[in-house]
Amino acid sequence: MKYSLKNTYIFLALLIILGVASRLLPHVWDTTPITALALFVSVYFGLEYSIFFVMAAMFISDSIIGFYSLPIMISVYGSLFIAGALGQYVRKNKNTISLFLVTFSSSALFFIVTNWAVWQFGTMYARSWQGLVQCYTMAIPFFRNSLVGDLFYTGAFFGSYELSLATFRKFIRARKSRLYQSQ
Repeated sequence: MKYSLKNTYIFLALLIILGVASRLLPHVWDTTPITALALFVSVYFGLEYSIFFVMAAMFISDSIIGFYSLPIMISVYGSLFIAGALGQYVRKNKNTISLFLVTFSSSALFFIVTNWAVWQFGTMYARSWQGLVQCYTMAIPFFRNSLVGDLFYTGAFFGSYELSLATFRKFIRARKSRLYQSQ
């Protein structure tokens, strides 16, 4: 199936709008589809598009929500870039198991990296072993939410896209079959 560059840009613009809206509209803490979209864009459009998507969706929404500590922002954006990079594994090995493992790994990586940055560069926790443990302990409910959200949205995006492709291909085959029969 061929994709036009114009249609690709329109589709990616809609995904950016979805990513921005998901951060601005009321939602359960840490259940936005940004990680799932970074993976989705990486798998179906490539890593460079995923990086652009993450930058655009996060920067636009952060400019509305408000920017925060630069080192913490770098950890957030960087974790999402890495999720996109992990999506390249799924692109080469597209199956349910690899998608689940990459989604889980992306959520875990985001949790580890961003909470370390909050501990290291923020002011909420003492810069000691106890402060680090407290930081990760306090973040467990957010990890649960982000993992559930990432798994749900990844399943929804990949599942609906693959179902749409399969339905479209079946429709085209049936149409071609009818054309050949009528000749």
